[in-house]
Amino acid sequence: MANFRIPYGKTHLTFDIPDSFHTQILAPAPISAAPDPAHAVNHALDNPVGGVRLENLARARSVAIAINDKTRPVPLPILLPPLLRRLAAIGAPKNAITFVIANGVHPPMTQNEFGTILPADLLTDYRVVSHNAEDRTSLVDLGETQRGTPVWINRNYVNADLRIVVGNLEPHQFMGFSGGVKTAAVGVCGKETINHNHAMMLDPRANIARYDDNPARQDVEEIGKRIGVHFALNALINENKQIVHVIAGDPHAVMPRAIPRVMELYQVRVSEPFDLMITSPGGHPKDINLYQSQKALAHATFVTKEGGTVILAAACPEGTGSQAYEDWVAGMKTHEQVLARFKREGFRVGPHKAFQISRDAARERVLFITDMPHDFVKRLLLTPCESLDTALAIVLRDLPKDARVGILPWGNATIPVLG
Repeated sequence: MANFRIPYGKTHLTFDIPDSFHTQILAPAPISAAPDPAHAVNHALDNPVGGVRLENLARARSVAIAINDKTRPVPLPILLPPLLRRLAAIGAPKNAITFVIANGVHPPMTQNEFGTILPADLLTDYRVVSHNAEDRTSLVDLGETQRGTPVWINRNYVNADLRIVVGNLEPHQFMGFSGGVKTAAVGVCGKETINHNHAMMLDPRANIARYDDNPARQDVEEIGKRIGVHFALNALINENKQIVHVIAGDPHAVMPRAIPRVMELYQVRVSEPFDLMITSPGGHPKDINLYQSQKALAHATFVTKEGGTVILAAACPEGTGSQAYEDWVAGMKTHEQVLARFKREGFRVGPHKAFQISRDAARERVLFITDMPHDFVKRLLLTPCESLDTALAIVLRDLPKDARVGILPWGNATIPVLG
């Protein structure tokens, strides 16, 4: 027997796999953290890409900084202090700076939650607002993109003289990659904007690790240009959520520079598909809800045989993370019904999670380890198991002794590639 472990919430789950199986761990490359993360941030700010320097933006009377919400492990306590010192040095007082929490269509964070992502001194010294994609009164209309996406943007963000984004660089299941303008060009947009953009995920070019011809991502790039995002500060982190590399500068120049590093860290090659995949989104906050955890399921299915099994372990302490998803899937009996209804009614954010899950669960058996109530999980058309050991007992007894087993501990960020 070989012993393994995968992240689960703020802890880990351990399990054994018989030695007779061909077992492979699909994990980000073991790249060490930057020896001095603060130095890495300052180096990036000193050497911005794309010819855009904060010093050249010094006449700004107001500054808005879009930051990710609690569902993403952005190392804000390390990234923000050097950035704020630069802003102070170019004449931006604290009372001129607003942090806009980029929730996208996630529920707005409450003031009591701000401390989970921002250091206490920043909460005392700076204004912080939480974006609400459904509050039309808080949005500004910037017209439409070439792909017909209506561009509604947070008023606090777009009305600032200097607009900055801070976030992580990592793979994304249909946007290709996170990073660059995406924190603003999705995170502080209206629901109508996000719905139209995310509908492009149905295009076969809207795929993980695809950028140049990815319609969803290129639409986001155009939204970013309409907003006029001036500057990006982006971090690449390893599986331990430690900073490996930092890039700053023109948001549209950050992505071409960053993508090779993201691929170097997160891409894993697989010779042939697996009979069984065991995956975790990567623990907290990646598995804070099912809305986020679904990404690990999708990535696992890239390298799972049709008719194989995926065991998804995700704590989901905040449930699904989408009331629209729960309401839409209520009463559905089969994955085929979900897929047919979604095709009939057309794309909508929220229900798209039901589509994504059923798309994969109709192709493979999915067993789910979670803290969510099992009766509720069944209503979502997923099969709950009491424990990872219970799920493995169900699957392993039916596998041939030479079956292939894949373990994907940080499923949300890992790019498994066949060939």
